[in-house]
Amino acid sequence: MYALREAIAAIRRAPLLTILSAAMVALALFVVGVFGVVTYNLHQALTQIEERVEVVAYVRDDVLEDQVRELEGVLLELEEVRAVRFVSREDALLTARETLGEFEDLFSGLQVNPLPASLEVELQPGFRNPEAVARVAGLARRHPNVEDVAYGGDWVDRLHLLRQVGAIGTAILGMAFSLVAALIIATAVRIAIFARRDEIQVMRLVGATNGFIRRPFLLEGFLTGIAGGLLAAGLTYSAYLVVYRLVFPLDWIPMEWIAGGVIAGGAFGLLASAVAVRRYLREV
Repeated sequence: MYALREAIAAIRRAPLLTILSAAMVALALFVVGVFGVVTYNLHQALTQIEERVEVVAYVRDDVLEDQVRELEGVLLELEEVRAVRFVSREDALLTARETLGEFEDLFSGLQVNPLPASLEVELQPGFRNPEAVARVAGLARRHPNVEDVAYGGDWVDRLHLLRQVGAIGTAILGMAFSLVAALIIATAVRIAIFARRDEIQVMRLVGATNGFIRRPFLLEGFLTGIAGGLLAAGLTYSAYLVVYRLVFPLDWIPMEWIAGGVIAGGAFGLLASAVAVRRYLREV
C-alpha cells in the first residue's frame, strides 16, 4: 500500500510528465494497434480465400461408377481430405452456363459436352498449405483413373506467402514500437528519479532497501504503461470507426488483442522502470 500511495503521489506531483509519457506510449502502441487492425482484416480475408482451396481431379471419360467410388474412398482415407464431391459432366456444363452467362450462345450451340467429370476434394482446416495441397494433388494424379489434376499451385503459394509476410511484418513492427514505448517510459522514470534524488538519498541513509525504494517507481511505470495502453485502444477504435463509416467496412479486432495490448503496455512500463531504477541505484 505504501508503494501504491507513493506511485499515485508521484503521478500527482508531476501530472504533465505522466500525461506526456502515457501519450507517447499511446502513440507507439496506437501504430501497433492500427497495423493490428489491418493485419486482422487481411487474415480474415485470406482465411475466406483459403477455405476455397481445393483439389479437382478430372476422371477419364471411360471410367465406370464403381471405379469413381473406389477413387473417392482412396482420397477420403487421406488425413488432409475433409470431403469429396463427384461432379458429373452434365453438372459441370450446367455450372459453367450459370457462372459464364456471357458465353450462353456458345454453350447452347454445343453438340457434344466437352467438359469432363471430376472429383472436388475439400481439404481439412490446417491442411490448406502448399505442401499438403501438392501432396493430395500428387496422389490423385498418380491414380490410373485420373486424367488431370488442378489446384492452382502458384495461387496457393502466393496465399501462403502473404500469410507469412503479414505475420513477420506484425512481429517486427510490434517489437520496434514496443521498444520505443519502453525507452519512453524509462526516460520518464529516470526524470522522476532525478527529481526525487534527495528523497532517495535520505531513504538510503535511514536504512531503506533497494527493493523498498524501487517499488513505487515500478508501480508508477506500470500505471503509466496501462494508461498508455488504454489511450492507444481508444485511439485505435476511433480510427477504426472513421475508416468503417467513411471508407469501407472492416472487422474490429478481438477483445483479447485489446486486453493483450493494455497488459503489454503495463509490462513495458514495469520493465522499463525496473531497468531505469536499477541503473540509478547502481550509480548512487
